[in-house]
Amino acid sequence: MTPSVRSLGLWWRARWPGLCLCGVVAMAATLVATQYGGPRLLYALLIGLALNFLAADGRLRPGLDLCSRTLLRAGVALLGLRITAQQVVALGWQTAVLAMVALASTIGVGCWLARRLRRPLEEGLIAGAAVGICGASAALAVASVLPPTRDNERFTLLTVVGVTLLSTLAMVLFPVLARLAGLGPVQSGVFLGAAIHDVAQVVAAGHLLSGAGATAAADTAVIVKLFRVVALVPVVLLVAMVWSRRASATDTDGAPNEVPLVPGFLLVFVVFVLANTSGWVPATWASMAGDASRHLLVVAIAAVGVKTQPLDLLTLGWAPAAMLVLDTAWIAGVALGGAWWL
Repeated sequence: MTPSVRSLGLWWRARWPGLCLCGVVAMAATLVATQYGGPRLLYALLIGLALNFLAADGRLRPGLDLCSRTLLRAGVALLGLRITAQQVVALGWQTAVLAMVALASTIGVGCWLARRLRRPLEEGLIAGAAVGICGASAALAVASVLPPTRDNERFTLLTVVGVTLLSTLAMVLFPVLARLAGLGPVQSGVFLGAAIHDVAQVVAAGHLLSGAGATAAADTAVIVKLFRVVALVPVVLLVAMVWSRRASATDTDGAPNEVPLVPGFLLVFVVFVLANTSGWVPATWASMAGDASRHLLVVAIAAVGVKTQPLDLLTLGWAPAAMLVLDTAWIAGVALGGAWWL
């Protein structure tokens, strides 16, 4: 057996237990959805949350990480094969303006809250960017160009925990809020895409409002979310100019931690959108990609549920937690009002 084959076998063996757990949760969610109706993603999340005590088993961690990161990103990237540039243009400039207003105002509110709560301005920027742009990735990217102090590092890690929990909560509550507000599929997609923090949760929330053959809410949510994600680069560059320095994000031990400004799977998503727009992708392939994406997302959300510890939010303390919650409430209000107006 060659070293490369042996290494591959060890890699797969380490991830197999966690992958099997997520697969079982996904199958259970599919069975419940088939028998009783309802969204598979929500069932997968709830079953995963009920099993979150298993995350403490180190044997499951590599497989859970594979599902919640790699498979999730693959699922999101495959969504690009069912979206075209014409759909993006059809949303109109008003939707792009709404997404940018929600983003910019949330960062501004974060800075204002930091001052009111007597917290460092850096914390307001990190929290505002995490909520306003794309969750944990934005928090790490913005922190990478701020002074690498111990306090900033600690707050960044706490923000990653808090924004992930709030994004998961928003994934469940915001679709309900969209229904209560009487929003149509496209309006709901605009609201979800402009308000929810992480890309994965935006996709999941959009699917909660989508049915077989009716994916307007999910597709619109992903497109609007892309407007916000693309803004990450200019925001990080602007923050870097203000602080007059660039620095690598660091972990708790001070080791380098490179954070891409634009995640690679989103670049793949854009490439798939362009390929689909050009007509290079057969309709059957696009349909198969959509089915594969949904299956991967169910497995990924199951992993997210197992890994989520709701009590971790208590470790933030009241002031940082208040900033994240109020930023989330602000962007939800702006996005809901804008979607209703559109």
